[in-house]
Amino acid sequence: MRATAPQPIDDLAMLPDEKRAASLMAALYASRMLGMFMILPTFALFAQGEFTNATALMIGLTIGIYGLTQAMLQLPFGMWSDKIGRKPVIALGLVLFAIGSVVCALAPSLEWMLVGRALQGAGAISAVLMALLADLTRETVRLRAMSLVGMTIGLSFTVSLVAGPALDSVIGVRGIFWLTALMAIVGLIVLYTLVPNPQPKYFSRDVQADTSSLGIVLRDKALLRLNFGIFSLHLLLTALFIAVPLALVQSAGLDKMDHWMVYLPVMLVSFALMVPFIIIGEKRAKLRPVFLISIALIGLSEAILWDGHDTLWLVTLGLLVFFTGFNVMEASLPSLIAKFAPAHLKGTASGVYATSQFLGSFVGGVLGGALLGWGGFDAIFAAAVLLTLVWFAVAWGMGNPDRLSSFVLPLTIAHAQDLVATTQALMEIEGVREAWVDEIGLRAYMKIDRSLVDEAALIHWAASKEV
Repeated sequence: MRATAPQPIDDLAMLPDEKRAASLMAALYASRMLGMFMILPTFALFAQGEFTNATALMIGLTIGIYGLTQAMLQLPFGMWSDKIGRKPVIALGLVLFAIGSVVCALAPSLEWMLVGRALQGAGAISAVLMALLADLTRETVRLRAMSLVGMTIGLSFTVSLVAGPALDSVIGVRGIFWLTALMAIVGLIVLYTLVPNPQPKYFSRDVQADTSSLGIVLRDKALLRLNFGIFSLHLLLTALFIAVPLALVQSAGLDKMDHWMVYLPVMLVSFALMVPFIIIGEKRAKLRPVFLISIALIGLSEAILWDGHDTLWLVTLGLLVFFTGFNVMEASLPSLIAKFAPAHLKGTASGVYATSQFLGSFVGGVLGGALLGWGGFDAIFAAAVLLTLVWFAVAWGMGNPDRLSSFVLPLTIAHAQDLVATTQALMEIEGVREAWVDEIGLRAYMKIDRSLVDEAALIHWAASKEV
């Protein structure tokens, strides 16, 4: 039977310290994302003009190597931070990123540029930053704090694709690397002067990866589809920026200093076009058809670029269609991971998802460079169309997820005395669809229907109900 709602309580409101922590984590994330993406629209042209041995494959490998070291170190850094603390690992990651940026800024050859990019990626602290955010926020407001970080990541991506070409025209690509090194140093200062020292907490399964449960996540068909999706999406993104900057100059005849005039309207309009898709997907529970339409849009964009890479307005149209689908995917895929992952394995599922994303960036760089060197623009865009067809076929079997949200509920010691009874009691509350009780961390990981459940009453039940 549903618990009676108590007088209004403030458990669902973020405290000032939590807002500050979320804002600081978002700023640190933003600095990393800007450093990662600002060179995407500019690097291929820079490398081709700067280095005599700049083959398409080598350019692609240099762009993509960042993703490989990110993928290799994301989970290990997260586990290491569980043992020695968040701040030392984050600091190491920022130092590695700064050193890599300096190496790139001074690189006398493309080989040294490759080393610098690998070092940049070795600062794989995304998972650690999210774990620190979990340490600094209560379970009941954590989703809101993570949403703030997620919005910042999306905004940073949009800004970086416009700012990269604009900055290139002023300070050059080497100047952009110096700027990202400076941003990493500022991040270090912020980390140790403004970010609070977290109190030790139990393992947070909604954020941190449990390596003992990797097998469960890797065998889940729904999650595998989504992981293939984010892998394909970032493969296509990286390959796109190996080909498009060169096509704009070599085929469409647009000076590289003017590329921002293409990217700016494309990103603004595609962002506006994304909003109706997200509303339909989330508010009307139509995520599956929106997901499939987005893949189709990305495939259509690659077909437009394949046919029209020598015409400026067709390249612009192709980019607009691509980023409309891309932005929808970037906004909806994390939500789908949370909806399909078991309540207590969301952190593990998110870790595998992030690793898949970075692997996609690496493969996109290598494969995109190889295809461009072998068959030119036609080869890279034709392969992209083929991949989207495979992706569409893989995604077709995805079910439409229920309108559920993740929710973490703090428990009392009394609830841990009888896990079966506690779980059963939680499942009997209206709007609760899934519950898993962590007896060590004294919390319940749940899937809830927010249109039915009274979250304040649920919190009150956990604080007062005797099992």
